Amino acid sequence: MKAQTIEVEHRDEPTAFARSREQFESIVVQLGSTPVCQMTHSEVERLIQTEGTELLRRFLQDHLWLRARQEQERGLTGPVRGDDQVARTHQRPADAGLMTWFGPVRVECISYQMPGVDSLQPLAAMLNVPQGSYSFGVRRRVAQEAARSSFDEVVTSIQQNTGAHVPKRQAEELAVRAAVDFDAFYKGRAVLVPAEQALGGDLMVLTADGKGVVMRRADLLEATRRAAEGEEHKLSKRLSKGEKNNRKRMATVAAVYTIAPYYRTPEDIVAELQPVHAVGDLDERPRPEQKRVWASLVKTPERVLREAFEEGLRRDPLKLKTWVALSDGNRKQLKLFEKLGQEYGVKLTLILDIIHVLEYLWKATTVFNQEGTPEAEQWVNERFVEVLRGRGSQVAAGIRRSATKRGLSKKQRKAADKCASYLLNNGRYTHYSEYLDQGFPIATGVIEGACRYLVKDRMDITGARWGLDRAEAVLRLRALRASGDFEAYWSFHEEREYQRNHVARYADGQIPQLLSPVEIGRTNRSHLRLVD
Repeated sequence: MKAQTIEVEHRDEPTAFARSREQFESIVVQLGSTPVCQMTHSEVERLIQTEGTELLRRFLQDHLWLRARQEQERGLTGPVRGDDQVARTHQRPADAGLMTWFGPVRVECISYQMPGVDSLQPLAAMLNVPQGSYSFGVRRRVAQEAARSSFDEVVTSIQQNTGAHVPKRQAEELAVRAAVDFDAFYKGRAVLVPAEQALGGDLMVLTADGKGVVMRRADLLEATRRAAEGEEHKLSKRLSKGEKNNRKRMATVAAVYTIAPYYRTPEDIVAELQPVHAVGDLDERPRPEQKRVWASLVKTPERVLREAFEEGLRRDPLKLKTWVALSDGNRKQLKLFEKLGQEYGVKLTLILDIIHVLEYLWKATTVFNQEGTPEAEQWVNERFVEVLRGRGSQVAAGIRRSATKRGLSKKQRKAADKCASYLLNNGRYTHYSEYLDQGFPIATGVIEGACRYLVKDRMDITGARWGLDRAEAVLRLRALRASGDFEAYWSFHEEREYQRNHVARYADGQIPQLLSPVEIGRTNRSHLRLVD
């Protein structure tokens, strides 16, 4: 391989940023010109936005060129040796395009090579240039926008508000890449809390639920996919009424938070559920603290609930708090809570969501009263208060006796029997009088809200059919945003990318750095560089 010499042009800093200064002067001249002085303020705003973005792009480009010249002039502190321990002694100029927040730039550097092994580019490592052609600034914006709105809107937002351009397919891929460190981020946080500390209020609350997401057929669970393939549809272009089953995959949604006890009576609960509240009543309610919410389509419900227990133990490693789990009565979920509570050595109080109980009572009242009448409401209120006093089994027995005395058929009394069975089957989790005396929460409002804003509001966009990897990535990004962890996560993600893309490729994880001016003098370096 023939070697050639390249003479490095020496430029001082003002010359190095000549193109940036040129653009700056151009903006100043334009703003003082007669045509611009006749514009409206909004027109001037748009002009400054366009020209100013180009100025910032030139600043970045000029800086990258300066760094490239410094690498050529100064050299490195040591040999470039890969993780294979092979020194790269051949040098070639290299450059690559990078789409940044301000627009496209070129990253120039020296590529250190050796036959038979991968090349290494120390300057690219110092700059933490990511794999692919999009900067971390662009990737961050894509992740933020993808957590909020559709990918079509992501593309439009980036095009309108930055100097970058990202096609839809690339935006989807960037969102998936942005979420890869989600699990590692939360596992790593476990070491941040000293064992003697317990964060937040006195109650540690765990809760979970499920929410369906419309998927592409290939990404449905096997049983659901088989059922979907066996369906015969009336219409060729769309699903008709009653044909919308077997399209969804269930996301397991979880929430963990701490909260201070809130002591109430059954009468207080009934008053809280009235349409009108006294001023200040709800302001006294303690708010959830340190709340984390997340959802997964990929992980099993057991895996998600394990993560909930692990998150709780991160905050309360010595189990000093009172642990409470809220459920809507799903039998598998209740069994998982009990199993994992024993496995992790946590004394867990399981509570049946009171709002679900109330819904069953409202359905049951239509068996005995005309729907929407004061009598129907009074029937519900009377039994609801009794349930809150811990007498759910007596209420269930009374409902069944009443239906039997009226001689109702099985079909006529169906809602009443269903309500009674719900109360009896979950009797272990309906000791509401005790829960209220201890200040425990008894409603799953937090997880119900999470199902809505974490899953439904984004994943139920009309016409959307999700691929599994993209759906999981969006759920993770939304979870980070909803939990207030996005900024901390992004710093963690960039560091992980740096380790993966650069540090791991060098011997002993040591990336050679540029020589300082003092070190250059000591090495008596020539300003002529030999490259292959």
